[in-house]
Amino acid sequence: MENNEVVKQSAIHFDIGLDKENLPIKIQWSAEDANEEGLQDAKAIILSLWDGEQQNALRIDLWTKDMNVEEMNLFMFQTIATLADTYERATNNTEVSNEIRDFAEQFGHKLKVFGPGNAQ
Repeated sequence: MENNEVVKQSAIHFDIGLDKENLPIKIQWSAEDANEEGLQDAKAIILSLWDGEQQNALRIDLWTKDMNVEEMNLFMFQTIATLADTYERATNNTEVSNEIRDFAEQFGHKLKVFGPGNAQ
């Protein structure tokens, strides 16, 4: 029998600073279980939620006005690459996870994100 009793709760908090045109200029976050205390700065956030009842994904994509294209390229590459790990942990489907990794690598090469200062 599956135990669905909540034994702990943890909160993640986002503060989004907007300019007069409602464009993000500051993104900060904090989490009760984070290694760092207090608000941490970020330039972008991609948040995906699954609505099991409606069977659809909900998404929030925000980035600050000062995030440049090179940073966005690297952010997107790293997001796609780590989605392969998430998918594999959730499904144990190594074959498809490796296809996602292959796509991420092709994507990264196309955007020239590999090189000094950029993690592969």
